Amino acid sequence: MKRYFHDIIIALESILTNKLKSILTALGIIFGVMAVITMLAIGKGAQQEILDQIKMVGVNNILITPIVEADNTEEGEEGARQQGKFSRGLSLMDVEAILEVIPSVQRISPEISLNSFVLQNGRRSAAKIVGVSTDYFELYNLALDNGSFFNEFQREHGVTVCIVGANIRSKFFSHIDPVGQYIKFGDVWLKIIGVLERTEVSLTGFETTGVNVYNDNIYIPVKTMLMRFQNRALVNTRDNSGISIRGFGSMMRMSFSSTPSQNTTSNYHQLDRIIVQVKETEQLNATTEILSRMMLRRHQDVKDFEITVPELLLKQQQRTKDVFNIVLGAIASISLIVGGIGIMNIMFASVMERIKEIGTRMAIGANKTDIVVQFLSEAILISVTGGFIGVFLGILFAQIIEKFSDIVTIVSPFSVVIAFGVSAAVGVIFGYSPAKRAAEKDPIESLRYE
Repeated sequence: MKRYFHDIIIALESILTNKLKSILTALGIIFGVMAVITMLAIGKGAQQEILDQIKMVGVNNILITPIVEADNTEEGEEGARQQGKFSRGLSLMDVEAILEVIPSVQRISPEISLNSFVLQNGRRSAAKIVGVSTDYFELYNLALDNGSFFNEFQREHGVTVCIVGANIRSKFFSHIDPVGQYIKFGDVWLKIIGVLERTEVSLTGFETTGVNVYNDNIYIPVKTMLMRFQNRALVNTRDNSGISIRGFGSMMRMSFSSTPSQNTTSNYHQLDRIIVQVKETEQLNATTEILSRMMLRRHQDVKDFEITVPELLLKQQQRTKDVFNIVLGAIASISLIVGGIGIMNIMFASVMERIKEIGTRMAIGANKTDIVVQFLSEAILISVTGGFIGVFLGILFAQIIEKFSDIVTIVSPFSVVIAFGVSAAVGVIFGYSPAKRAAEKDPIESLRYE
């Protein structure tokens, strides 16, 4: 063993003697390892971002959203055919029917949103108020930092209470506990009964998949929204058909404030969204199909709604990114192979340059194994050193990408081990052939070589 250690020392001395050549030889490994780690970090970051988004849109959620006709828009043949049909749009009755009829539904919540301004102690800020049921917070994995959710009495009687996001608390109640305080939205004073925990996930561009900016919202019971702010079911909204859509039951007696509301000229839907959660992921497709047929029947075959499954959309996006990352990783891995070929070429050249040295060592007692260990150690030391430098540069480059761009990168220990292990393997695989060739040299011919 001591003898082989001496062979390794000789290999190290050779590398240090020819520093420039050794550095140039290792460049392929350095950039290959750096590229692999960086690409895997980008892929891991993209995967984590998708998983966070899936969590924020809710696991196993299905969204039913209204299709609102734009004003003064020319309708096609299908639109003209459906114009004479009656549909009350998305309503609370749809929510009750879905919960009653479809057994795979675990939770369901209506949603009505309204943009306006909030006032508190003379301070004014733009905000969005959202009318929901208590299930909404479980659907989107929203936890309370303080206070409580709506109780049954508050939900059923439209009590003017609210739960605020973390940013609302920061803006208006930075020094006091907001629970029990009042905040004014439009013309209505709301009592704060709870504060949501802050969500740190970046969700820019994902509003269409059901993600809200939870930190900036104010949540109230859906019946409070209908009674105090906005109920489009009580408004004549379909001028073209001449149909006046009226409220249902006790909704006829609901009052309105003078809060600024969204334009309802063409939007006759009582709800802005219905969120349905199924019990198992395997039930998503079947439940979506049943929901589509059921809603069409309830809406008199008028396709004035759209059903989407955010989780499936995001998973499809994840699969696309995975394929892209595999391609990038494969391209980066080619750099390692090129680096290995570079090592082999340089080592072959080194063997030719040092034929006399090989002959001298063998003449004074070195055997073939000593020569193999010497040249193989040289190749391995170059590749391992290049691997260390590549790992450092890969981690550094991943952090630079994250700092100066919107791309999330996560360097996992697995990617580091894989990249470094491959670099070491490259040294063994591509260094063995030149080492074997050096050991097979005839000592007499080597000493005579000019």
